[in-house]
Amino acid sequence: MPTVIHGGGAVHYGKAGSGPGLVLVHGTGGDAVTNYAHLVPGFADLRTVITPDYAGSGRTFDPGGDLTLDLLAGQVAAAFEEPSDLVGFSLGAVVAAKLAAERPELVRRLVLIAGWTHLADSRLELGLRTWARLAATDPESFAAYGPLVGFSPGFVGSVGAGALMAGQAPPGTLRQIELDLRVDIRDLLPRITAPTLVIGNTQDYLVPVEHARAMHAAVPGSEYAELDSGHVVLHERPAEVTALIREFITRS
Repeated sequence: MPTVIHGGGAVHYGKAGSGPGLVLVHGTGGDAVTNYAHLVPGFADLRTVITPDYAGSGRTFDPGGDLTLDLLAGQVAAAFEEPSDLVGFSLGAVVAAKLAAERPELVRRLVLIAGWTHLADSRLELGLRTWARLAATDPESFAAYGPLVGFSPGFVGSVGAGALMAGQAPPGTLRQIELDLRVDIRDLLPRITAPTLVIGNTQDYLVPVEHARAMHAAVPGSEYAELDSGHVVLHERPAEVTALIREFITRS
């Protein structure tokens, strides 16, 4: 796995394919492999696909203490050198939005999936705080909570809860969730100038779809699409989300 030094330590990232860059930014409690490995072949025929791990995930440098969006966005930016398309999922959508607002010269097109602007309602806060408490204290319940809030009921029923249950929380999960609870990018979203597609999921029980709709409303000129999926749309609807991204990034 290639590395680059940023902020005093190594940032690990994957790289596949050829052509202009496409950077895929993972979400809380995941990493480049668990979120995107199955999707990379669907883009590698037309893009150089770059999949960074940020602090708290994989082997990327983690300085300890509270995580910040500044650190994560800087680590992602360090993984690519030329203007690229940027896709972010969940916390990755927040990181990607920050990067697009503050480093517009790096971002050609932007796709934000299942993101949020700030801790706007008690439903989102309750879900995140419960997730954090289980990650810290109850591994068995943490493993069950993932399928419960991460996927739609129909998908869990068709696949089986056992196949979807996570193991022990990755080491950085708790601090990433704590960052989720502090997110507030409302002042950044109106500054985004890259063509942007926002994707929401109608059966999202972790980050309800209203948050994606609010993100769309805040990004000037953005487009919006919804999929009939739970939060982890990358695994629940991989063909559909791949098709949406491919169509958007290949427009002339």
